[in-house]
Amino acid sequence: MSMTDAQRNEGTEPAPTQSGMAHFLWRQLPYIVALVLAIAGVAYTNVSHQPLVGYWEFLALAIGVVCVVTKWPETQGKEAQLRLIWTQALHWVAVLVTMNIMLVSGVQQLLPTPATGLVLLALLALGTFLAGVSLLSLQISFLGLAMGMAVPAISWLKQSIFFFLLGAVLLIGLAITFWVRQDRRPAAASTATNNQMEA
Repeated sequence: MSMTDAQRNEGTEPAPTQSGMAHFLWRQLPYIVALVLAIAGVAYTNVSHQPLVGYWEFLALAIGVVCVVTKWPETQGKEAQLRLIWTQALHWVAVLVTMNIMLVSGVQQLLPTPATGLVLLALLALGTFLAGVSLLSLQISFLGLAMGMAVPAISWLKQSIFFFLLGAVLLIGLAITFWVRQDRRPAAASTATNNQMEA
């Protein structure tokens, strides 16, 4: 093998790696989008203190579609594909019915408004995790776990927001103190130098 062939091979090796990485990211895109949408819903619920009923229902349908679309290429045969569609449809209809039971006025009176959003998110997380288990999909199971972990995280953030504010004020105060001291040191050093030169 000549030197030019080796250089050509070296120049062409990163291309498959880059296309392989792009292909991997493309395959993970539905999970990433679903996770980003869940985090956005959690953030909005945390800030607005209002339940996003329609949003969580839409996300349940979207995750159901992601479950079918991502498992479709692995499913062989028309009967298996129909079974995939029907089992996922029944699974997500059950999740949506349970979500809507939580929104019935009699049940709604028992829960404060911010808690309704957390309950809907918990149901969505459970449905996503169970869909991942039934499909043997690690990504969908992880998505369900991540959404499930968001429920206690929201309540913890609501309870500890005051401590975060106090910590931020403390850090800002320390930063200002060190910044002011650092600005005074060069001025004091230059004054001392000027006094020594005058003497």
